[in-house]
Amino acid sequence: MTYQELYEQLDYVNHSREKRAYYSQLVIRTPELMPHVLAILFKVDDPISNRAGWLLEFVCKTDIRMLFPYLDLFTEKMGTVYQHSALRPVAKICEYLTLSYYKKKDSQTQKHLTMLHKERITEAGFDWIITDQKVAVKAYTLTTLFLLGTEIDWIHPELKRIMEDDYAKGSAAYKARCRHMFEALRKFESSK
Repeated sequence: MTYQELYEQLDYVNHSREKRAYYSQLVIRTPELMPHVLAILFKVDDPISNRAGWLLEFVCKTDIRMLFPYLDLFTEKMGTVYQHSALRPVAKICEYLTLSYYKKKDSQTQKHLTMLHKERITEAGFDWIITDQKVAVKAYTLTTLFLLGTEIDWIHPELKRIMEDDYAKGSAAYKARCRHMFEALRKFESSK
């Protein structure tokens, strides 16, 4: 399938689990489509980029290793994504990566996710939590930054300060995630 054919097919992808699963399986069976998916995702002004984001999220949920050959590109360009429908899956993919690295301790993730990638994810993550983003983006990012902060010392104090500053004006869902993160931070500090 060519770039143009995939681009046209993405017009049929919607939020339904069925469509996203169908097209993610297509990419998993045809890994040479990954560069096309990423190219469309990073056409940030194009509404179809959102659909590439939905597709990529499903691919990464099924097999995060599909992203490994493209981590340089993904982490370099993810900060350019701004449409919420595309940004939410990008933030979720960052959460998948850090969960795989720090929680599951997947050896392949630990081999491929470099300090440069972590720094780029950290930078984009802080941009997302200090700007006006919807709760899903912030929630995924709080988890991502917490996990990165178990390795990178300065992240937890900054994360805590931002959550304290934003807590009062946050939605109920944001406050719930913050309470969870405050508890995780407390447990992590007491375990050191």
